[in-house]
Amino acid sequence: MTSNREPDSRLPLAPERAWGRFARVIGGLSLSRAQALIGTVAGIASIIGAAFSLFEFARPANRGELVAIVQEAGSHRGVADATIEILTPQNALVATLTPDSSGRATQDLKEGAYTVRVSHPRYAAEARRIQVMPRQTTEVRANMRTGSSSPIERVVNNGVNALRKALRF
Repeated sequence: MTSNREPDSRLPLAPERAWGRFARVIGGLSLSRAQALIGTVAGIASIIGAAFSLFEFARPANRGELVAIVQEAGSHRGVADATIEILTPQNALVATLTPDSSGRATQDLKEGAYTVRVSHPRYAAEARRIQVMPRQTTEVRANMRTGSSSPIERVVNNGVNALRKALRF
């Protein structure tokens, strides 16, 4: 017994029917029109690729970028009012940066060795030696720990703590 019912349209198409629909769509497109469409898309992709590759050459060959991220240790919240100093190996100041609200600051630098010093009145200071490479980004993360960055304040606090231990209070 055969049924004259049409197949359910919710069922996946048989491969022959799927190919038939594809052939009907493509059949309305001439070969020259398809070639023109493919050529245009390829041309646009080539132009976009060339434009992106030129951005690499926009930065001078002997310069790189420093990205400093200053955060509270443990919480990873940005410390916006810290001071970031970039120094040469001879301790000459190159730049002083203040991070944004997320604790991030950037600086374009000549390739070479630098010392990055991060300080804040409520936190212990940190210093790191870095090497800036041409056309590369160097990232420095400073996790600020509670304590003073002032040497005088540290000496006073150590003396007070020693006195407390001696007097046991």
